[in-house]
Amino acid sequence: MTRPVVGIIGNMYLINDQYPVHAGGVMNTEAVSRVSGAAPLIVPADPLHHSVGELCELCDGFLFTGGRPNVHPEEYGHDETPAHGAFDRARDRIALPLIRRLVERGQPLLGVCRGFQEVNVAMGGTLHPEIRELPGRMNHRMPPDGTLEEKFELRHEVTFTPGGPFARLMGADSVMTNTLHGQGIDEAGPRVVVDGRASDGTPEAAYVEDAPGYALAVQWHPEWNAAVDPVSRALFQSFGEALRAWKLDRRQVPVWKVCGVADQTGAEDEARLDIPA
Repeated sequence: MTRPVVGIIGNMYLINDQYPVHAGGVMNTEAVSRVSGAAPLIVPADPLHHSVGELCELCDGFLFTGGRPNVHPEEYGHDETPAHGAFDRARDRIALPLIRRLVERGQPLLGVCRGFQEVNVAMGGTLHPEIRELPGRMNHRMPPDGTLEEKFELRHEVTFTPGGPFARLMGADSVMTNTLHGQGIDEAGPRVVVDGRASDGTPEAAYVEDAPGYALAVQWHPEWNAAVDPVSRALFQSFGEALRAWKLDRRQVPVWKVCGVADQTGAEDEARLDIPA
């Protein structure tokens, strides 16, 4: 079987402040290829070039990556302020409806950083533009100086719901992660289950409740050092399992199946999926 194809939702950038490009981080393509075992395909995040339906048929699953632009607050009913920063309205217009369609179809999706926030907004939640301004919150932003290794170093603990999908997936109730974000979840969407939080209460891991397929998202950046870091590796490997199941026969793999948690009938399945690699 050929590898499943993962659409990596890219971002619009200007090279030398002049030349527009659709781009995606090398770390994302390496994590998808080397750890998920899938073929990465960077997708221009603009509905002028393709429809949600076309993308769903083209790719087996999608990685919604981080990016400097933020989701426009109009998408969750808030007014724009200077604190909301830069935007990418074209990405908003393709990513949010695509997430909703993927959840409905049971097609695998993994959200990272901005992608984590997109999942929440797509499912009816809201964001806070600057969480470090909230009482008791730490500064989760990327350090302004230093090497990439220093910017992406593990900086805080994330604690999961005991017995929940992320705890079972990671084999631990808490893990250390990096942190490179300014915004965060304010109100979780009606079906968004926050399954992991930083020590200051900031939501860091979530899944879509009752989604027929794989629909996980994290606020940190697991693509960094994904082949070596055990937390990142577990996440991208589980994503790969769901992708192969979908490619094989459009089989939906809900979170409880991949992570070995109790399903809706109360049965528990510890076994990994028997899917050709």
